[in-house]
Amino acid sequence: MPVFLEISIVLALATLISFVMKYLKQPLIVGYILTGVLAGPYVLNLLQSHETLELFSKLGITILLFIIGIHLSPKIIKELGSTSFLVGLSQIVITSLVGFTIAIFLGIDRIAALYIAIALTLSSTIIILKLISDKGDTHKLYSKLTISLLIIQDVVATFVLLLVSSFSKSVEMNVSNPMSLMLLKVMGLVLGFSIVIKYLLPKMINFASSNQELLFLFSISWGLGTAIAFNILGLSIEVGALIAGIALSTSEFAEEISSRLQPLRDFFIVLFFIFLGASMILDISVSNLVPILVLSLFVLVGNPIILVIIMNLLGYHKKTSFMAGMAIAQISEFSLILATLGMQVGHLSKEVVTLITFVGLITISGSSYFIIHAEKMYPYLKRFLTILEFRKNNKETQPKNKKFDVFLFGFNRSGNDLLKSLKEMQYKIAIVDYDPETTKRLPGNFKNFFFGDASSIEFLDSLPLIKSQLIISTLPDLETNKLLIKYLNKNQSKAVAIIYAHNKNDALDYYDSGADYVVLPHYIGVKHTANLIKKTGINTNSFKRKRSLHLKELAASLLD
Repeated sequence: MPVFLEISIVLALATLISFVMKYLKQPLIVGYILTGVLAGPYVLNLLQSHETLELFSKLGITILLFIIGIHLSPKIIKELGSTSFLVGLSQIVITSLVGFTIAIFLGIDRIAALYIAIALTLSSTIIILKLISDKGDTHKLYSKLTISLLIIQDVVATFVLLLVSSFSKSVEMNVSNPMSLMLLKVMGLVLGFSIVIKYLLPKMINFASSNQELLFLFSISWGLGTAIAFNILGLSIEVGALIAGIALSTSEFAEEISSRLQPLRDFFIVLFFIFLGASMILDISVSNLVPILVLSLFVLVGNPIILVIIMNLLGYHKKTSFMAGMAIAQISEFSLILATLGMQVGHLSKEVVTLITFVGLITISGSSYFIIHAEKMYPYLKRFLTILEFRKNNKETQPKNKKFDVFLFGFNRSGNDLLKSLKEMQYKIAIVDYDPETTKRLPGNFKNFFFGDASSIEFLDSLPLIKSQLIISTLPDLETNKLLIKYLNKNQSKAVAIIYAHNKNDALDYYDSGADYVVLPHYIGVKHTANLIKKTGINTNSFKRKRSLHLKELAASLLD
């Protein structure tokens, strides 16, 4: 069968299966791997041009890692808080240790167990961000923490890929030889790359950016060229592509390059997962089935439990911890790439790669439903989560019978500006938040802080809300805000309730629940822009003056 016809048939099959995955609300990656299984030697045996498909899949991995590297900007990593780093590193270390122990207990050899442990630790950035975005939860605390965790995992995965790529089939896995050789290679690469990135790369990007097609062509050439350079020096193409992306991450054109490469990435990465599915060994005995089920159960249940415990010990509320735990209950495309690379350097057998791939299929499918239905699952699991609370979150710094004029729920969302304005009006203010990091952002002399989750009636009962005059909530959660409004109405509070909403439907919902006033930041922003244009006209000098004034205001707010 001609290669063109073969790939066309396989892509048509992938399209049909993807329709089914879409209907079942499953990530398409599951459909791609299943396509490979169906097109492979165990079922339809459509794939004969293995070398061509392997080349295409290699291109897919290379472009995927190149784009991941573009998003691993050192600036973003610096912005992560100390707590986020502690959560991320603790999750990686503890999950790896537990995963390694389970793999050894299942009779897997140590090198394979080490690969499996790391694979079970990494979660899928692509799948998590897609599902969280579809839910409209990107602004919530658990989402921000999950994204921080994924960034840390990607950084660790980068170093792991760099380490693995320093080995070859002919070298035994000992410490002294590969590590010393790798250090020499890294030192040489860092020196050479530092010169290129500092002096040549910015000029080349600026010149290429004058033409969109040239920028696209330069980006591909840079990514593939760097990958080949790494390969010549004895490191893997995958690591070269990742480093090439990181080199471009600080460029002002990084997002544009990433968006232009994504269609190319999507096409070739489909072929990678199809090839991975076709390479799986389906002759599974009971002895092989047990490790697949045990490891899958560990990722689906054990990973969330580990994260819940870590976040509780660091002061996070159990619902925030639970939502973040549900989000990471799957292994990553990075895990599958790591397994493939491990097989290429001779550390893993095809059976182990098949095991990891099966775990990927099960956990990606299961976690998708976890993420989508986490809010509905939480009330049923709330009592069990209480058992995992080794640290009780009692951080209120004020007596419960103290009176406050204003309660501000959600400090991190415009709370600083509101606090400043209310203090100028001589109101006595209390802040309520469930992010432990909030206490670090409060003004040094401010002590009226209550730590807790506003979605808990018990917590609301502990607050002196009824005596207050004004309740302001900038919390992003619809149900929590509705609960707060109903609580105030039920207790016949005379306080004015002002709620922030993200869209008109939520605003109407709040009004129906009994809110006194609803703020739509987007709507206010549009009105402000229209009034600004009406007042100043389309005048460059006027907007420059406004810009200077705005920059001063922003700088002042950051200093507060």
